[in-house]
Amino acid sequence: MSRFAMWTRTVISRMRDTNRDAGAGFVEYAGLMIIIAGIFTLIDQLGLDGLISGAIGDAVDRVVGGG
Repeated sequence: MSRFAMWTRTVISRMRDTNRDAGAGFVEYAGLMIIIAGIFTLIDQLGLDGLISGAIGDAVDRVVGGG
């Protein structure tokens, strides 16, 4: 069997294996956490935290009928 045929067979068997994505969930979760931490850091560094919380508070007040 040629090396290319062996490589092709190996790739196909790994693509069809039920464990082909083992560990991918952790990597995706870690990447998502890094992005979210970056967004929170950016909001804090730009001083937008008070503005955002005020806007959310105003929206909640309008929904519940407050001031």
